[in-house]
Amino acid sequence: MENKALEALMTRRSIRQYKKEQIKDEELKAVLDAGSYAPNGMGKQDSWIVAVQNKNIIDQLIRMNAEVLGVNSNPYYDAPTIVLVFGSKPDSWANTYYDGALVLGNMMNAAHALGLGSCWINREIQMFDTPEGKTLMKNFGLPDGLMGIGSIALGYPAGKAPEPKPRKKDYYRVIK
Repeated sequence: MENKALEALMTRRSIRQYKKEQIKDEELKAVLDAGSYAPNGMGKQDSWIVAVQNKNIIDQLIRMNAEVLGVNSNPYYDAPTIVLVFGSKPDSWANTYYDGALVLGNMMNAAHALGLGSCWINREIQMFDTPEGKTLMKNFGLPDGLMGIGSIALGYPAGKAPEPKPRKKDYYRVIK
């Protein structure tokens, strides 16, 4: 079956090399809008999205994430934009991880549809559970009681997307 949306879903890949050039504001807005339209439990819209293009804050995020990972490299692959997703703590909203994951997925698929590259990045849960992370969340203007869910590295790909791995034979079943 041919369909542009399905094709985009099946051709999106994690990009781990980016051009230094910053993405256009209208591209960023389209990605953020796609995230804001992700499905969410009970229509609560509990996720919060913060796009960071400020070099000093990006450097801080790189350092914080690398410390959690235990590396000296850049866990965001030198992407010019980092998009963070936050949500309520699970004791106040049980769907927080699921809702945040859908926001991240929508943004990655939208980025690909626009010709941008993206890669899901972990460790925001640990990063924003620190005093430094809590200060950043306050500086971002976020309400109290949130936690980091995840993020995406976002930018123009520097090179070809990797080939897809073959899908496992028994990935799904149809029961009629």
